[in-house]
Amino acid sequence: MRSCQIIEWGKPLEMREYPDPEPKGSEVLVKVTACGVCHTDVHVWHGYFDLGDGEQATIASRGVELPLTMGHEVIGEVAALGPDASGVAVGDRRLVFPWIGCGECMACHAGREVDCQSPNPLGARQHGGYSDRIIVPHARYLVEYGDVPEELACTYACSGLTVYSALKKVAQLQKEDTLLVIGAGGVGLNAVNIAPAVLDAKVIVADIDPAKRQAALDGGAAQAVDNSSPDAVAEVMELSQGGARASIDFVGSPETAQFAFDSLRRGGMQVVVGLYGGKFRFSLPFLPLQHRTVRGSYVGSLEELKELMALVMDGKIPPLPVLSRPLEDANSVLEDLQQGGKIVGRVVLRP
Repeated sequence: MRSCQIIEWGKPLEMREYPDPEPKGSEVLVKVTACGVCHTDVHVWHGYFDLGDGEQATIASRGVELPLTMGHEVIGEVAALGPDASGVAVGDRRLVFPWIGCGECMACHAGREVDCQSPNPLGARQHGGYSDRIIVPHARYLVEYGDVPEELACTYACSGLTVYSALKKVAQLQKEDTLLVIGAGGVGLNAVNIAPAVLDAKVIVADIDPAKRQAALDGGAAQAVDNSSPDAVAEVMELSQGGARASIDFVGSPETAQFAFDSLRRGGMQVVVGLYGGKFRFSLPFLPLQHRTVRGSYVGSLEELKELMALVMDGKIPPLPVLSRPLEDANSVLEDLQQGGKIVGRVVLRP
């Protein structure tokens, strides 16, 4: 087994070889054929999330030890089954649901592993898909993807699922409403593609990069604005005839959060998804006086992934741009993501 691993936080990944793992109990060994690269991987690679004011949430403090194989957008072929595994057969091709919980708490028993207090996701707390083999704890985490090209299908395990779950939180929007999507990277472009399958609202996209704004327009966004412009809020107010009914921030910086909040109309909802980091400060009276809602959204459930893949397999969601690179290019892809602006759509690593 060849795995591209974090050996030291923030340092270049190293390719290492190990014996192929043998699945135990209900585990399934999957031969990885593609693994998407997500911006969350950049945070995991560096070993922390920026909480603002010099505070950090470190990966090591959560009990994660190095070396670690990242990668949570994984697709592949069943290579072997543990003695208690069932539901799939060797040779089956499946998409892997990576957002695995402890399996013991109330959230896990209710099918909400994404809300688990002790999560154990693939690629962040246990070995992921920057490899040619991966152990999946149970066959229930293996999802069918039909005839969807695997380099596209794997991106739905995080990018697509994150978007789908966030959109469902604002699914009450009507045709006359406006949804403001902030960030037109791979996740934001996925939002433009998936939104028509979930809600009827008009979509306005905000991004500081003109190429990404154009990609959003080409993908079906009604309008695109430059949120670095001092007139950006006024522009959104005009285009939406009084403010967005909801905003989804796929960047998650103090600046984008403030822009999202300021662009809402009375009764609007702000959903924060991005993990760029920092602190967001706003005047508390605006919440009751404008009866606004601010909430977070982090990936989605196994059931939501199955719902999403049903829409994809039915042809109801157009594909986003995907570029395939060899696994050996993992470091350069992470550098491109870190610098921003160099990637339109998603990049997938192939062993």
